Amino acid sequence: MASINAGATFKVRRKSPELIRPAKPTPHELRILSDIDDQDGLRFQMPLALIYRHNPCMDGRDPARVIRDAVAEALVFYYPFAGRLREFATRKLVVECTGEGVLFVEADADATLLQLGTLLPPIQNLRELLYDVPGAAGVIDCPLMLIQVTRLLCGGFVFAWRYNHTIADGAGIYQFIEAVGELARGAECPSVLPVWQRHILCARYPPRVTLRHPEHDTVVDTKRTIIPHDRVVRHFFFGPTEISTLRQSLPPHLHSCSKFQIVTACMWRCRTIATFSDPNEEFRVLCVMNIRKQMNPPLPEGYYGNAIVYPAAVATAEMLLKNPLHYAVELVKKAIHEGTEEYVQSVADLMVLRGRPNLTGARTYLVSSARVFEVDVGWGKPAYGGVARGGVDSFPRAVSYFMRLKNSKGEDGIMVPICLPPKAMDVLIDELQKMLLGRSSIASAL
Repeated sequence: MASINAGATFKVRRKSPELIRPAKPTPHELRILSDIDDQDGLRFQMPLALIYRHNPCMDGRDPARVIRDAVAEALVFYYPFAGRLREFATRKLVVECTGEGVLFVEADADATLLQLGTLLPPIQNLRELLYDVPGAAGVIDCPLMLIQVTRLLCGGFVFAWRYNHTIADGAGIYQFIEAVGELARGAECPSVLPVWQRHILCARYPPRVTLRHPEHDTVVDTKRTIIPHDRVVRHFFFGPTEISTLRQSLPPHLHSCSKFQIVTACMWRCRTIATFSDPNEEFRVLCVMNIRKQMNPPLPEGYYGNAIVYPAAVATAEMLLKNPLHYAVELVKKAIHEGTEEYVQSVADLMVLRGRPNLTGARTYLVSSARVFEVDVGWGKPAYGGVARGGVDSFPRAVSYFMRLKNSKGEDGIMVPICLPPKAMDVLIDELQKMLLGRSSIASAL
């Protein structure tokens, strides 16, 4: 397998961090988060990146200034982002809309776009492209967003940022960044106006947990199966041939399963084989599920809060090993099917009754279908837009993001990053190749 191009080491010159405030006065008020927003598993800052090529039509325009001004305008509509989180009794999170602003860093790198390396998560040299401003990495009483715009020698630039995940999910932050792009291109207001209405996803009164939630079980990690620090990252491409091979191995009633379900089950099974130490231990796969359309009525257009749950499939290592792929597919399909409105409400109630617990970390594989950020801030579509880390952080941030993209042959497929210790990675690759009847093309660094 070819290795990922790590990119060149380069120097970055930064100006002092500044705060971008809303371009116009905004209300000073308290905005309550939902009980889906303020669960412990979302209390971290999520890094993302947009990487743009040189555009001759924009020569003379400074991307840092364009983006800074557009963010200030966007914060007029999304003014809670300019506030600070406060924690009340029972760990309840509230945004105090203070108008203090979001952090902004302007920088220049002595590198070209080609020297950044392969444009797949984890983005190389991210620490240079997204400066960790001292004191700004917390959750409570900290800026809710940090942005860095880094100009490149070739005329391209990197628009990187991180945001407090309790305020928005992937769809919500995409909505905000899309608004920044529209305003940067001259729009007077965003095409989709933001909607708060976090009360929709708050717990019932009195709260009552009506369903099982294995994604929040307390599990003792007796075998130390949480991923250790000595890890490697590999990217696996599932194109038409690989998907067809896996689908044909399933019984007819599962041929209609989605690509996401099939790839999730495949990687869960292979990852379990690569990491288990006791066949009787339970392994989980958690699927990040957007529930905007699961609610009745659906959440309003413009809702940018966290509208995600984590339905889980659970099986012992022995059952995953001795059964063919369709066993895991059935479990994944069933888990996703159970992500109903009642399930969402039960999760919100559980958060209140159990002190907003984190997700189960031991022997857990967390997957999500990642959004591609094709946001135009005036320079056209980015060469890359999306998650910046892609599963190399500690749990629960170690999400395996499934990204839809084309390989070097122009084939549409799903790129899956996996992070494991080297020996476990070798086992996983071997198992994947066995499942595909000796086809090694699935393992690709592109």
